[in-house]
Amino acid sequence: MKKLVLIALLALTSQVRAQKFMLIGHQGARGIMPENTIPGMIKALDLDVNVLNMGVVISKDGEVVLSHEPYFNNEISTRPDGKAITFKDEKKYNMFNMDYEEIRKFDVGMKLHNRFPGQMKMKVYKPLLAETIDSVEAYVKQNKLEKPIYNIETSLIRKGDGIFQPDASVFIEKIMEIVKEKKLSKRVIIQSLDMRTLQYLHEYFPSIKTSLMIDEKQDFEESIQALGFTPTYYSPYYVLVGKGLVDRCHAAGVKIIPWTVNTAKDMRYLINLGVDGLITDYPNQYTRVMQGGQ
Repeated sequence: MKKLVLIALLALTSQVRAQKFMLIGHQGARGIMPENTIPGMIKALDLDVNVLNMGVVISKDGEVVLSHEPYFNNEISTRPDGKAITFKDEKKYNMFNMDYEEIRKFDVGMKLHNRFPGQMKMKVYKPLLAETIDSVEAYVKQNKLEKPIYNIETSLIRKGDGIFQPDASVFIEKIMEIVKEKKLSKRVIIQSLDMRTLQYLHEYFPSIKTSLMIDEKQDFEESIQALGFTPTYYSPYYVLVGKGLVDRCHAAGVKIIPWTVNTAKDMRYLINLGVDGLITDYPNQYTRVMQGGQ
């Protein structure tokens, strides 16, 4: 029995290495660290993540800020006066209506996250994209680590243009200003559920890698047709992924990276299907998979 497990593990390891597998830390390492924060990104690097996923939004004064929503999510946010933000009021704290100086005063690391109770608690703020990149690059250089890829996700609300976010062109131009300033064009992927941001990016910055996110069951070919071009990556919710979809993506020359895969069992299953990477809240679970853990 042990021999069979070892053979399976070796086969799995060989497959992952052959694929140059992309281990993507979702919002850093959200399962164990505050999401979309510099400490979370650093922890992900320590867990051998080679791609850092981060959501970004645009502030009133045009800054690109790390956040999964364009408002302060009640699950993680505390006001500057120490009071918790409620679900009822969270969208009142709309960062598109706030200058970054005000945004930085809110805490997003001390409140117990009900969905991630094992998350480390610490006082921490929403950083700028530029600040995050500088911190990551300095850490990588200091510790002689492999330089990561930045998987930047446009965090927006459908039909929220002018209310929670700028239009697609402004959103992408703001991101690309930083990408060009930091000379990261070859190490960045722009990811979105919103086709408009990817379409604008493809038209005006065609050399930048794109990832189309999918959150509900839909035909792969129809999705690509609606997008209007072939993206570098196709990133569906993991429960939508089967062998047929993996094969169709690869036949079209598209890499497939499911989200958000949080158990060793699901990781093992998807790796065996031939996916090209995984987005996970728990990069430490991937280590268990590669070591043969359950």
